[in-house]
Amino acid sequence: MATGLPSQTQVIELLDGEFARAGYEIEDVVIDQRSQPPRITVIADGDTALDLDTVAELSRSASSLLDAERDIGGAYVLEVSSPGVDRPLTSEKHFRRARGRKVELALTDGSQITGRVGEIRDGVVNVVVRNGRDWTLRPIPFEEVVKAVVQVEFSPPPQRELELATGDQGAETEGRT
Repeated sequence: MATGLPSQTQVIELLDGEFARAGYEIEDVVIDQRSQPPRITVIADGDTALDLDTVAELSRSASSLLDAERDIGGAYVLEVSSPGVDRPLTSEKHFRRARGRKVELALTDGSQITGRVGEIRDGVVNVVVRNGRDWTLRPIPFEEVVKAVVQVEFSPPPQRELELATGDQGAETEGRT
């Protein structure tokens, strides 16, 4: 007999293997029983960004697994999504996945830095920051980061800034050949 929606833990246990096989991990599951029909939102992230085809494939797999579960009854809406740009970067894996992205950092000394995430190694993130008219790498230990959030950009970054962030001296920005 169906008892309703699963718990967050049940959803994670049921879907984790399928998402892992696809190269993603479940960051969070939000179950909203107040909406009609109830909504199950699965937030997934991986080293490769989620694209629409992958979201559709993961949604179909998740839906099949959830529908096959005998204890889940009634209608629900399933949503598979990426964490979004407003999610704070709270672990080394978040910084690794954000490499090349522009971030705003609040540090333990009270200062704020805006820069581009570069290489992460040995508990330190290298951030590409302005140095006069050029760019330079500033190493920042993770324990000095109080908060870090990806910034939305509407134009491609300067070539030199992107090269320093990605470590690719031949990196090209969008729209440039």
